[in-house]
Amino acid sequence: MEQVFSYVISLGASVMMPILFTIIGLCIGMRFGKALKSGLYVGVGFVGLGIVTALLTNNFDSPLKEISNLYGLQLKVFDMGWPAAAAVAYGTAVGALIIPICLGVNLLMLLTKCTRTINIDLWNYWHFAFIGAVAYFVMGQSLLWGYFAAIVCYIITLVMADLTAERFQKYYDLQGISIPQPFCQSFTLFAIGVNWLLERIPGLAKSDVDAEGLKKRFGVLGEPLVLGVVVGVLIGWAAQLDIKKVLFLGVTMGAVMELIPRITSLFIDGLKPIAEKTQEVAKKRFGGMKVHIGMSPALVIGHPTTLVCSVILIPVILAIAVFLPGNQFLPLASLAGMFYLFPLILPYTRGNVVKSLIVGLVALVVGLYFVTDMASAFTLAADEVYKTDPTASAAKIPDGFEGGALDFASSLFGYVIYACVKYMRWIGMGVLTLVTVALMLWNRRRIICDEKTVEESYKHGDTKEKDTESPC
Repeated sequence: MEQVFSYVISLGASVMMPILFTIIGLCIGMRFGKALKSGLYVGVGFVGLGIVTALLTNNFDSPLKEISNLYGLQLKVFDMGWPAAAAVAYGTAVGALIIPICLGVNLLMLLTKCTRTINIDLWNYWHFAFIGAVAYFVMGQSLLWGYFAAIVCYIITLVMADLTAERFQKYYDLQGISIPQPFCQSFTLFAIGVNWLLERIPGLAKSDVDAEGLKKRFGVLGEPLVLGVVVGVLIGWAAQLDIKKVLFLGVTMGAVMELIPRITSLFIDGLKPIAEKTQEVAKKRFGGMKVHIGMSPALVIGHPTTLVCSVILIPVILAIAVFLPGNQFLPLASLAGMFYLFPLILPYTRGNVVKSLIVGLVALVVGLYFVTDMASAFTLAADEVYKTDPTASAAKIPDGFEGGALDFASSLFGYVIYACVKYMRWIGMGVLTLVTVALMLWNRRRIICDEKTVEESYKHGDTKEKDTESPC
């Protein structure tokens, strides 16, 4: 089983998505050609996104490291990036079987009406394996603790995917889609809390500066393309590169800002027919039952507000990380993941650039402390993985440093589970179990209530979709 799922993961999303979506399409009654075309659009989207992300990381990795060396910005926690976190995640006994175990949990929750989300985002299952691997090593290579941490994270993420689905779908106009990725979902609580406070500040409460409003106020300087060029040039200038390289970095960052929305539109072209057909079949065969297809947040990172906030946050968080008291982590390799902060923040801030930027900044500052505190456990896990498998070069931490990564190590869900396991042990296990079970039961009650409401509507001949949120 481990070999089968390892082989599936090694094929990558660009290969497996066309296969998965063709099978799903045929199962729900779509014509073969239409199902295959939907899958191919999604597969091509992943290829394009991989190319653009590589464009960003390959060209900006050296200048950012040069800035760090020039100005003596090195802190003791080295940014390993998400490849190291994924290597740690899948390099343990926990990671080996995480996909079949989580799929089994997902199926059980669907059958018991504890979730509506079918999580097919297999390539982001490493997030669950990562927190499981950290717990596994922290607790003396205990499989019990490892799988417990991973499953708790998975269940909480599925519940959160259901709770945020309506807002997500309405904001992005993506019916039938939810985001069961724990890194993204962990910022939802920051979005709700910080946005609630901002709504009570005079001036901010009535501000409505979305990406389009930014263009009207600042003209061409409000365009994500131009902002990308400006930030790219500033990074090149700070790294003391020659003018040719400075201009090249500017155009490269601008290209990333312009290409991401064009590429992510392919995801939507591929997903919409499948999602719409899934909802149609669910209504016909199962009455008022709703089903959400759990997908990667990659399909919406091309939103203009996400691009604007991400490109502004890159230099801001670098400056803050150096002077933040108690922080030992300087995000460099992880900066490409900045786009993934905002997919579930925007539905709560309604795309407001100022509010989204503040929420993202607060979440990142807190996340830096999470990474710093988790660094010793990350280092322990990475060292053990590298000793076992010297070919896992991504897990090798430079001498004199501890390891860390913004990707998921800065997640609220991941850190809370880690803290409960490390500092509270059996009490922490009890607390996490109670919280997880309570969330499942609450979500089940919501789902049953919502289905009864829809059934009542059907009985009275009201079959139209409602624009308001579910009363349940």
